[in-house]
Amino acid sequence: MPFQTIQQEKLSQSVVRQIELLILRGLLRPGERLPSERELAERMGVSRPSLREAIAELQERGLLVSRAGAGVFVADMLGSTFSEALTRLFSTHDEAVFDYVSFRRDLEGMAAERAARYGSETDLKVIDAVYRKMEAAHQKRNPADEAALDAEFHLAIIEASHNIIMLHMLRAMFDLLKAGVFYNRQQMFRQRATRDMLLDQHRAINEAIQARDPEAARRAAEAHMTFVETSLSDLRKADKHEEIARLRYQHEMQKG
Repeated sequence: MPFQTIQQEKLSQSVVRQIELLILRGLLRPGERLPSERELAERMGVSRPSLREAIAELQERGLLVSRAGAGVFVADMLGSTFSEALTRLFSTHDEAVFDYVSFRRDLEGMAAERAARYGSETDLKVIDAVYRKMEAAHQKRNPADEAALDAEFHLAIIEASHNIIMLHMLRAMFDLLKAGVFYNRQQMFRQRATRDMLLDQHRAINEAIQARDPEAARRAAEAHMTFVETSLSDLRKADKHEEIARLRYQHEMQKG
């Protein structure tokens, strides 16, 4: 008979499994610092030796890193998703930029649809709270805060979709976006009219998700990314026109 004796799991293994799940589900994020050893042991109801054994195993697996004098942190596993050479290649070719936007349009449409369908009440509150912050930041002349919240809004939707693979994949893509690999997000917000339209689009996405209308949420997310694609194309053309105009002006001045 294929039955085996039930063995009690070591406490350290229970700690390992709980921290693994928190990382997998995106509740513990790359770069996030864990509580102190004493506090974490108390929260989890285990001894400090059991906790140390679990932390050591997670460090061996590359999920946690220890920094002298600073504590224990979730490892930045997303940074290795794309090689440095490939990241440089992305940043120097427009083709990669527009493929990135197309990729996001497909996945974010799906994420918005899933958020409207599967997101918990708390998930929806988080999305709405970030959107309200965007509204407040919209009143400021400097678009930096609103541009930063743009990424936070989209990531909140992806988290609410409750698809672990999508979450980690798009987090990696957003890390590259934040680093300016694909385009400068603040550039998108530099014109007031564009900022107004972007806020309207985020409002439409939020309202559809809050109404739990999956189809409307998908359409709103896809329309937003189509607008981003068109705006980026227009910005690229404007930059090229300005470059030609500068050359023409320099030539004119040299003729004296």
